[in-house]
Amino acid sequence: MSGAKTSKAGKAERSEQETGELTALQAALSAEHAAVYGYGVVGGLIGEARRSEARSAYDAHRARRDELARAVRALGGTPVAAAAGYALPFPVTDSDAAVRLAAELEERVAGVYSDLVRAAEGERRGTGAEGLREAAVRAVRWRGGSVPFPGLAERTGTPSATPTA
Repeated sequence: MSGAKTSKAGKAERSEQETGELTALQAALSAEHAAVYGYGVVGGLIGEARRSEARSAYDAHRARRDELARAVRALGGTPVAAAAGYALPFPVTDSDAAVRLAAELEERVAGVYSDLVRAAEGERRGTGAEGLREAAVRAVRWRGGSVPFPGLAERTGTPSATPTA
């Protein structure tokens, strides 16, 4: 009898863990959708010198988006769909603003990957950590400098890193 109780408790705990992971995966997927959209804007306005960097980031976010959609399905979820459009955090009218937007996109993506690292275990935690690292490195390149704790807005004194829709 105690074995049955332990088994049920283990399943309930696992289910809560999977629910937390699924929520974090969906948030990361939403952020990747927003980043892909945002890099479409960046690519249209970025100067020639940084165009290949923007294209590389765009491709990386598309690949992450597809990977996250597969992970959501693996947990039995339906991947959140991309919105038709996203509100940009500020007007983007020239190359300098496009660079600032790219840095902002990466900071926001890093924030949701930080949440995924906290919520996940095992391979999914590794996926979150890798996504956080990649976004932090791209943010440094776009911004020209680093922050003490990439993806952890509460540690840097910056506003919450959540995607806008």
